[in-house]
Amino acid sequence: MNRINKKLKEDKKLLSIYFTAGYPDINDTVGIIESLEKNGVDMIEIGLPFSDPLADGPTIQASSTKALKNGMTTEVLFDQLKDVRKTVSIPLLIMGYFNPILQYGVEAFCKKCAEVGIDGLIIPDLPVDVYNEQYKSIFERHGIINVFLITPQTSEERIRFIDSISKGFIYMVSSASVTGSNSGFGDVQTDYFERIYQMKLKNPQVIGFGISDYKSFSQATQYAKGAIIGSAFVKHLTTKGSDDTQHFISSLLQPQE
Repeated sequence: MNRINKKLKEDKKLLSIYFTAGYPDINDTVGIIESLEKNGVDMIEIGLPFSDPLADGPTIQASSTKALKNGMTTEVLFDQLKDVRKTVSIPLLIMGYFNPILQYGVEAFCKKCAEVGIDGLIIPDLPVDVYNEQYKSIFERHGIINVFLITPQTSEERIRFIDSISKGFIYMVSSASVTGSNSGFGDVQTDYFERIYQMKLKNPQVIGFGISDYKSFSQATQYAKGAIIGSAFVKHLTTKGSDDTQHFISSLLQPQE
């Protein structure tokens, strides 16, 4: 069974952390992954930096620009990850845009992911129909889960189609905006979380965008299996580096005085 599916079966709310590979420094990737697991994170999304990241807010865009300047590429990332499964056991996903994956070759990319121990991919700009018709068999052949995003504007028909071809979790975008743009959730977003919960989809939902502290993590996981923190952790890396990961993670999981 894929590590993602095993993790989703655990009787707890899941914390997933996103960070950009090669940021703050080119060789930080594996150390950050190891530190996150040691401090209780359930899943990790490793961002493959891209020059035109449409869904990312300014914080993650800036980290991608810096990572690219540092020399991060698809090949460098795979080389860094080649021994990661000797020290890390939690699910690892790569989140990136389709262009670099297409350039690498979809089959070759999935094969390499399986070799280094990547469990899933999140590709915001790969349409679900294109995936289903052209690439689904490749992903499944290599045991790679593809995670799709839904937003408050996604139709029920589309959500149910995504649910029907998904084999891991559904990434619920908390709003129609870019990452890192909100603080806490209002009634509109809470209603959206509850509406999707009431659909009783077969795949669990994990909520991302706008989650940065204990309050927003708790709000998100009231109706979902877990939550994803990205921009807030990248900001932490920018100001504190990877040395104070323990405090950052505890601030998400426990109320602060």
